[in-house]
Amino acid sequence: MKGDLTPTTVRVAAFATLAVFTALAPARGQGMATPDRLAAPGFWPTKEAPRAEFVGAAACAGCHPGPAATQAQTSMARTLARATDASVLPEHASLAVRLAGHDYRLESKDGSRVLGVTKDGRSLEQPLGWAFGAGRIGQTFVYERGGAFHESRVSYIGALAGLAFTPKRALETPRDLDEALGRPIPHAEALRCFGCHGAATARDGAVDQAGLIPGVTCETCHGPGARHVAAVRQERVAEIPHSVLRPSRSDPAAAVDFCGACHATFWYVTLAGEKGIAALRSQPFRLQSSACWGAEGDPRLTCTACHDPHRPAERDPLAYDARCLACHGRKAEPKACSVATSRCVTCHMPKYEVEEMRFSFTDHMIRVVKGR
Repeated sequence: MKGDLTPTTVRVAAFATLAVFTALAPARGQGMATPDRLAAPGFWPTKEAPRAEFVGAAACAGCHPGPAATQAQTSMARTLARATDASVLPEHASLAVRLAGHDYRLESKDGSRVLGVTKDGRSLEQPLGWAFGAGRIGQTFVYERGGAFHESRVSYIGALAGLAFTPKRALETPRDLDEALGRPIPHAEALRCFGCHGAATARDGAVDQAGLIPGVTCETCHGPGARHVAAVRQERVAEIPHSVLRPSRSDPAAAVDFCGACHATFWYVTLAGEKGIAALRSQPFRLQSSACWGAEGDPRLTCTACHDPHRPAERDPLAYDARCLACHGRKAEPKACSVATSRCVTCHMPKYEVEEMRFSFTDHMIRVVKGR
């Protein structure tokens, strides 16, 4: 879950957006704040819609079998699951860790996934509802208690193949077992979390768990598909291209804002005043901070110029050389770099470790890094 800045606070801050636009340059290339995008007509990621307007990825696969099959293999598609389907427990019958004098355990019990905490002979157990994260980096669990969603105090950390404190949620002296077990999630934050990790999330301003489509699937990005499917089946040809959102047709700033709806836009980070690792983890913000992005944005530098959202992300740095050399290997510039001829991103988009996540994230600000 991205930080503690909820849509409500961003929406308030968005009223200052016009003033900020005049103070921060280049404005046009830095797009718009997500609340402004959501307020505009049409679909935008995390925009609420009735469950009846969604058809599910299987309906999309009928006409688009290739992209549907490969997209289902991505980490995005597996970034939310019901706790009973959480990927970590089939690999580990149970998990346990002792933190701050408390004994935590995650296990299967009576057909449920259960998180428990024990201290001084007293115990508290809670059946879990949802697992956020595909598991490679980690997985955090959410449950309902006292009429509110709670975020588990401990998470599965991929590098440890075990449990540790959820990043930024460590408590050395919790007041009681309830606080040791998890943190209440404010309502607006819960909507944002489920809205980015799934689709069809809201009904009357509440998370619609029964209708929720877990994971980032076709309709999370292209919008509800019922109208599109109906237009295809009824051969309303003129309506088909306009019945779903086609992000590939966006201008550069809008294209990056699109991914930034969940990965944090330039304006999200700017208005929140995020610095350091918190800002670095926003790929759209860092990409738009690159000198080569320019005042108007560059279609060769959008997220999808390097990442196909319908396929698992490439992990080998060599896979990105062709993208770099498409601009820097032109005839007028026969030698793109005086240092190396391959693995461009390892120098110009270095990785930085987030210690509490035990994982290194790529910095998407493209530049000549001093000291390298």
